[in-house]
Amino acid sequence: MEPSQCRSSSLKRLPFNNTALEKLPVDDSEEPGSRIVPAACFSRIRSLQPLVRPTFVALSHSALALLDLGVQDVLNDPLGPEYLSGSRLLPGSQPAAHCYCGHQFGMFAGQLGDGAVMYLGEVESGTHGRWEIQVKGAGVTPFSRDGDGRKVLRSSIREFLCSEAMAALGIPSTRAASLVTSDLCVSRDPLNSGQRIAERCSVVLRLAPSFIRFGSFEICLGRDGFSGLQGPSAGRHDIRAQLLDYVIETFFPSIQQGHSNRKNRNMTFFREVMVRTAKLVAQWQCVGFCHGVLNTDNMSILGLTLDYGPFGFMDRFDPDFVCNASDKRGRYSYQAQPSMCRWNLARLAEALGSELDAAKAGAILDEFMPTYETFYLCIMRKKLGLVRKEEAEDRELISDLLHLMHNTGADYTNSFHLLSRVPWPEEGDIERATVEPVVDLILEQCASIEELKVANKPTMEDRELAMILSMAQTNPVMFGIVADRPGVSKQLQLMSGLKELLETDQDELKEKQRDDWIRWASRYRRRLTRECDGTSDLSLIIKERLNVMNSTNPRFVLRNYIAQNAIKAAEKGDFSEVNRVLKILEKPYSDAFGLEQLDGSNACSEKEQKGRGVNIDYDRKPPAWAQKICIT
Repeated sequence: MEPSQCRSSSLKRLPFNNTALEKLPVDDSEEPGSRIVPAACFSRIRSLQPLVRPTFVALSHSALALLDLGVQDVLNDPLGPEYLSGSRLLPGSQPAAHCYCGHQFGMFAGQLGDGAVMYLGEVESGTHGRWEIQVKGAGVTPFSRDGDGRKVLRSSIREFLCSEAMAALGIPSTRAASLVTSDLCVSRDPLNSGQRIAERCSVVLRLAPSFIRFGSFEICLGRDGFSGLQGPSAGRHDIRAQLLDYVIETFFPSIQQGHSNRKNRNMTFFREVMVRTAKLVAQWQCVGFCHGVLNTDNMSILGLTLDYGPFGFMDRFDPDFVCNASDKRGRYSYQAQPSMCRWNLARLAEALGSELDAAKAGAILDEFMPTYETFYLCIMRKKLGLVRKEEAEDRELISDLLHLMHNTGADYTNSFHLLSRVPWPEEGDIERATVEPVVDLILEQCASIEELKVANKPTMEDRELAMILSMAQTNPVMFGIVADRPGVSKQLQLMSGLKELLETDQDELKEKQRDDWIRWASRYRRRLTRECDGTSDLSLIIKERLNVMNSTNPRFVLRNYIAQNAIKAAEKGDFSEVNRVLKILEKPYSDAFGLEQLDGSNACSEKEQKGRGVNIDYDRKPPAWAQKICIT
């Protein structure tokens, strides 16, 4: 295509309005390579690092629409892969990298910054407002440290798919508009095993109103007493104030307009960040999502899910689920996520320092867990179809369900999805016979006795375990003290569970699981009867229950093995599975189980489902090999 024809490209007409670079301090140094960047929130990128033969892997129509772009607009532009990978400059864009710090695994790490991300600018959409656009994996920035600034196909596929999956689930998230790969390769050690391989460089185009995070404010922190590190703009309270003003004025205008007193404004802002964070982590917990690296540099100031690295959706329900293989101590386990988010908010309060009233900030932090629990219970009631009333016993009903799911090794997503099949109580029905069909379906989603034995195997070294058990015999007082420690207590619980499993067989286990599930389902049905107050139309209440459950309990989530299937195909040059998975994830609540007949009379046949482009395996219990996938 001639250059004159390219001028009509929709990509070349994107209306950039790069407010962040206008209102925040920018480093204009031309010094090459990684370095400390003082007194700046951004550092300009002076030269692009083009990919070799960039090509599209996938495009998200809904994310592109936020920029008033269509998929065909992008595909029809011969320079599209170059523009959307940072290989060629989009007219109006101003490449830069964002400077931030972070507490990583509890320790202040000093300057971090966008080591593999390039800010292109902000696009003003006539329909959808302003969106900051970035390319992730576009090359070296001043914050790359010893890295090459590149991302590879497997990590880019995971980020692209999960960004769009979270948005479709209704969970606030950064977005991913495009995924580009290339013939340029870099050397990587994907399993941290010392075995390096060549992998294709790939780039994700990310969108968000802003990518400013908790760590953005930590650039002004002074020297840390534990790590000995400090922010690159240590003591520059003027820069902290400038960044705070920009964030509040731009993204929280109602707070800005509602306060004439600066400190009161800032306190209202901090409370809003607390509420958004509490709601976000409640949504994660309710869908079984584990972020994996909840450092302060991965926490969005806007309450968005930010930076998809070693994330994971739980398969078998386990409150101690850790999706990041490098998180040996389980700091960022599933059940720890709410407390870790509160911890990160405390670090944000420290970074804001005198901009907040310390006592009032502490009181707001004390509100976090109650706020989180309110959001969590609200969503969990919807997952159970309890929409008319809130009862005190609901908390226990939910807790007992999760305990049952844990003990039986139930698949989290599928078990919740099947609960819409629990029949509404009718006068004269026989309890056990009525719920047994759905209980049998749930049992198919539960772990076998061998799987449970593996799950209950103590993780402590044999020598340490033998020493503790010996202590129980020789020094009961000391054992009592040691056994109360969380780590030891957990190991003892695992041993007790394993012992019980070794003393039973598969048939006995299934019968016990069936009885336990029938008991809970019967209790759940009794709670359902109290949804009807005697004056409302029962048929409407039943319909409302199904609608709410089937729009809250997804059929599809991005399980690790689903992503792995797409990655394996893409690494062989077949991008069709990435696009097929994207289509499935864009409609996670489709074809709800609760609207199908138990006898399968209304269910699609396998052939029909394949004809619709649906991989029927992706809504079933994961295969055994899925448990061996290692993400670091």
